[in-house]
Amino acid sequence: MSVARQNGYRLVSLGPMSHRIHMRCVAALGLLCLFVLAAAFIVAPLGSHEAGVRELLDVLFDPAHATGEGHRIIRDLRLPRIVMALLAGGMLGLSGAALQSLTRNGLADPGLLGVKEGASLSVVALMLLMPSAGLYLRPLAGMAGGFLSALLVASIARDLTRMRFVLIGIGLSWLMSAALSLILTTADIRDVQTAMVWLAGSLNAVSWDIVPIALVCASIGAVILFLTAAAADAALLGNPLATALGVPLRRLSILRFIAPVLLTAACVSCVGSLGFVGLLAPHMARLALRGGGQTALLTGSALFGSALVLIADSIGRLAFAPLQLPAGIVLAVVGVPVLLLLLWKRRDLL
Repeated sequence: MSVARQNGYRLVSLGPMSHRIHMRCVAALGLLCLFVLAAAFIVAPLGSHEAGVRELLDVLFDPAHATGEGHRIIRDLRLPRIVMALLAGGMLGLSGAALQSLTRNGLADPGLLGVKEGASLSVVALMLLMPSAGLYLRPLAGMAGGFLSALLVASIARDLTRMRFVLIGIGLSWLMSAALSLILTTADIRDVQTAMVWLAGSLNAVSWDIVPIALVCASIGAVILFLTAAAADAALLGNPLATALGVPLRRLSILRFIAPVLLTAACVSCVGSLGFVGLLAPHMARLALRGGGQTALLTGSALFGSALVLIADSIGRLAFAPLQLPAGIVLAVVGVPVLLLLLWKRRDLL
């Protein structure tokens, strides 16, 4: 029996192509995918308005006859919100897994590196200065702000694999949060109210118009990360060995730095700031999978991220109905204790 087979891998061939897969990881990811789909199906009919399972089935499988008020609630309000929650969680899970692997730091998270704050600052400035701007401009503004923040942190730190990269990112995040607070306190109160709800990470106003933008950005970022997953596995063996294996480390680092920034900025631009998903999802994936390399980690992180945002948004929507709490607040209640625990475990490295 080969070493690979002893470690749970199987070789799958398709014509001239072959690939090793970790059977335990495949089974775990399959179950996790079913859980996410089941959760989405369960929460879709739930709410304070008259819309149930029958209306959901009509919208999904017989849309031509889904013309009632309950059908409209499912189709125009709940389904885009659920799809956006899945996309947002997946994007943040992917970006967190990629950044933690790139920096070799389990505390690395888009929210701790200034990317979210830079994107939020740009989008809020656009909302306040150009309130009539189209939705398609928000991702452009958010990505510009996110990339500028990330480049500033990287240029100051000069090394993506050391703790100072995270610490500089946290410092820049605080600076941008202060600038954001200054803008909000000096703006018109009517404009500030809309911006504050958006900043809290709310999916209340999500519509089908914003979903294609998020889908395109998520697809681009995911393709980059999955295509570079094998090279990232080699890079984790150390720079000398990765170079000997022919891995272009500089190009790999650039690609796996750009993709998380794109994913995070697009997510923030569409639904606001959803904290701690990029931090929690990769750790949950590692605990659940324990093998399979970067491909399995990315897939598991995306699925766990989707589940986290979907559950958080559903709790915020249903627990205090008709009052709706932003998903970002629910995530913060769970994320802050976990962050403190991770910081305590790594206290000797800080």
